[in-house]
Amino acid sequence: MDNNGALSGITVLDLSRLLPGPYCTMILADHGARVIALENKRFKNDAHFLTPLYRNKEHISLDLKTEKGQKIFHKLVKKADILVEGFRPGTSVRLNADYKSVKKINPKIIYCSITGYGQTGPYHNRVGHDVNYLGIAGVLDQIGEPDKPPSIPGIQMADIAGGSMNAVIGILLALHARDKNGKGQYIDISMTDSMACFLQIPLFFQQLTGKLPVRSDTILSHHYAFYNTYETLDNKFLTIGAVEQRFWKNLCEKLNLAEYASLQFDEECREEITQSLRQKFKEKTLAQWENQFGELDLCWGPVKNLEESLQDIHLRHRETIVDFQDQNGIKTPTMGVSIKLGKTPGSLRTPPVNFGQNTRDILKELGYSKNGIDDLFKTEIV
Repeated sequence: MDNNGALSGITVLDLSRLLPGPYCTMILADHGARVIALENKRFKNDAHFLTPLYRNKEHISLDLKTEKGQKIFHKLVKKADILVEGFRPGTSVRLNADYKSVKKINPKIIYCSITGYGQTGPYHNRVGHDVNYLGIAGVLDQIGEPDKPPSIPGIQMADIAGGSMNAVIGILLALHARDKNGKGQYIDISMTDSMACFLQIPLFFQQLTGKLPVRSDTILSHHYAFYNTYETLDNKFLTIGAVEQRFWKNLCEKLNLAEYASLQFDEECREEITQSLRQKFKEKTLAQWENQFGELDLCWGPVKNLEESLQDIHLRHRETIVDFQDQNGIKTPTMGVSIKLGKTPGSLRTPPVNFGQNTRDILKELGYSKNGIDDLFKTEIV
């Protein structure tokens, strides 16, 4: 087993901030890539520096608006395999850090831009955040109660699923292509594009029935009793996802509601069945249902809050949640590595770095003397 990770030997420059880019490069770092994050020191006291995303990374402060800063950046580009940035379209050009400029220094580099709307199109210059991308993509309209405004999810779906993860996929595809043809390439990731492509199931049913999906009233969102959420006696919730008939039949029999087993998709009885299940689940606490259902083939599960999920025995067993030590020696619950590779597993090797923590070491590696480094600090280049 190679404990260095599948991306050992790959160097990544991360010019991004906030969530999408840093989450992307965290995944690459977890799997062995050397990730060097670069940020202007004016962001040092910014509350948006999401410390957990900087595990397994190095961090350098650098002002790309200066000639000396760009010289340092160009030296790093020569050593890099991948560059990730999340600037608004056009910003990287003003910093001489765009793909065209970087490619001249390192033709084999893989350059990934993560933006809200992409590098082209009528919206490409718009500012935005997760909720805006979900709205335009058509995803937000699918979330919430049918007779109320759309509900903003408590996690950043567009940032992570649309931006970070698609960026990782694009980068790995480009690395594979480079292995075959020796050429780098440009990757344009739009979080709005990515989220629009999440609508495969709603689109399928819309084309099948000719009807637009109604929020919280579709086959996989509350319309039927077999795919729904239910409140328990202690005001907690559980989920039922018994799509296949055998699972629905098992559930009905376990609840002593066998008369509904053959009526899974019956429109006339739909509301009656749902109400019957609501009443049934209110008879016991969540713990009692968990004890009764156990490992039966019912497609059910508890709705856990964050604290409960951090202590979940399954997530702990799989090291999806681990206790990881920070730079002060304090262990806290941390998200582990979700992609489980058998021969080249990812790992949590070093705790999250502080802003600019590795600046001196990296500059020394690039050939700068102690006096030269001191001068760069004095002139606020770094």
